[in-house]
Order: sequence, then C-alpha cells, then structure tokens
Amino acid sequence: MAFEDRTLTCKECGVEFLFSVSEQEFYAEKGFQNDPARCPECRSARKRQRSSMRGEREMFNVVCAECGVETQVPFQPTEDRPVYCRDCYQKQRENSY
Repeated sequence: MAFEDRTLTCKECGVEFLFSVSEQEFYAEKGFQNDPARCPECRSARKRQRSSMRGEREMFNVVCAECGVETQVPFQPTEDRPVYCRDCYQKQRENSY
C-alpha cells in the first residue's frame, strides 16, 4: 500500500497537522486502524495530563524466587505465584518462548 503525506485537523484545538508517510507506515506496522485525531502537541499534552493524574505507583518489597535478591514490584504479590527480579523475569520470559 502506497502512502502519501496527508493533512489532518486536530479535534482538540482545530489546527491542521501533517500525517506523514513515515507516521502512516508506523501506524500500519502497529496495526492501528484509525488516523490520529489530535495534533502532536495536543497528544503530548494529553499524555502528560494522564500521567500526572495517575500519580506515583505503590511499590512492594519482595525477594526474588530465583536468585534471592531483594527487589520492588508494582503489584501486591500473592503467596501462590513466584515473583522475580527484573533479570530473572527476563530469563523466565526468554525460556518460555
């Protein structure tokens, strides 16, 4: 499919912005079905607003089930499942494929 640069109108601020060929290729690669509805500036502002509303994540101290190192995870661990440090988790993921 051949892409061409297109001009879109931001639904937030009404400004026209360029939806470039490279952006269209990226959207197609990711499987996105819809064109962006907001200009890059409004997208960035919306992303900043959402992240500031989320606040700080609560972290939980755990001991890695594989290597025994103390680490922190962003979820409340349960007794029925092992919890791994970042390195051991990556090793587990690589071995499961």
